[in-house]
Amino acid sequence: MKPTAKQVAHAAHVSIAAVSRAFTPGAPIDPEKRRRILAVAEELGYISPARRTAEVIAAGAVTLVAGDLLNPFYPTVLDSLARQLQGSGRQLLVYALADSDTVDSATDQILAARPSAIIVTSAYLTSNMARACRQHRIKVVLLNRTQRDIRVNAVTCDNYQGGRDVAHLLLSRGCQRIAFVGGIANTSTHAERARGFRDVLREAGRSIHSQIHGNFNYHDGYAAGMKLFGGKDRPDAIFCCNDIMALAVIDAAREHAVSIPRDVAVVGFDDIPMASWNSYRLTTIRQPVERMVQEALNLIDNPDIKPTDEGITRLLAGELTVRDTA
Repeated sequence: MKPTAKQVAHAAHVSIAAVSRAFTPGAPIDPEKRRRILAVAEELGYISPARRTAEVIAAGAVTLVAGDLLNPFYPTVLDSLARQLQGSGRQLLVYALADSDTVDSATDQILAARPSAIIVTSAYLTSNMARACRQHRIKVVLLNRTQRDIRVNAVTCDNYQGGRDVAHLLLSRGCQRIAFVGGIANTSTHAERARGFRDVLREAGRSIHSQIHGNFNYHDGYAAGMKLFGGKDRPDAIFCCNDIMALAVIDAAREHAVSIPRDVAVVGFDDIPMASWNSYRLTTIRQPVERMVQEALNLIDNPDIKPTDEGITRLLAGELTVRDTA
């Protein structure tokens, strides 16, 4: 017979109402009393009604932890993930982190839902969060990024080769002053795209003409474009580390009456829906989102891959998609 709240109250020498408050986030109760009630409940194996409801909802569910839903690439990932999970009869729980939040600050709330697996997109996963997931036997998959400092599974586009493809394209167009608008320096997406791009230029005896960080967002990408076009030695080509910055650079070019691609070629990375709009027609590297999501779910569903394993990285090829900007 399952233990009841009355039994917990009796063993902890408190009222049933106190037991209820102990299991209600934000309810007024002395911290020491809450700690004692929770300890007794764990010893007796008591599960609160709210916890039982959450476990029913979360059975087989996958939690998506995202920190940059303003970037149109990630809603595209969200849409694909929701459709593929729905097709297999499973639910998707979304935990969107605010700009000021870290994954560590949300660990307790994320794990409280008892998801069967967690997919992390743009948020940085710390070793503390990874360790907590292993302890709870919850599989974690990084999507569109890798982190070598933690042992978790990852699925990502071949960012290095994508950077190389962009450099080859711009060199083949005869571009001489090639600039780079980067993302966030400590992310694998920025580092690998920049490394591939730089390697090809170096192999051709060339170097990056100028480099500015756009932090993967429109505002900073626009500021980077205004700076590049406002100088005396303008570039004749710009590789932007993602599409949203590339669109911002194109808008900045219009402010300076710079013609694209006649005066400057612009290339992005991701192939977000706006990249194909007639007002942009952006040349970019298309990420295989559907395949990336499917591969992430394959890693989750594979019974031979355990949450305590060292971690597997799946690398999928992107596709150079040439439109009007380069």
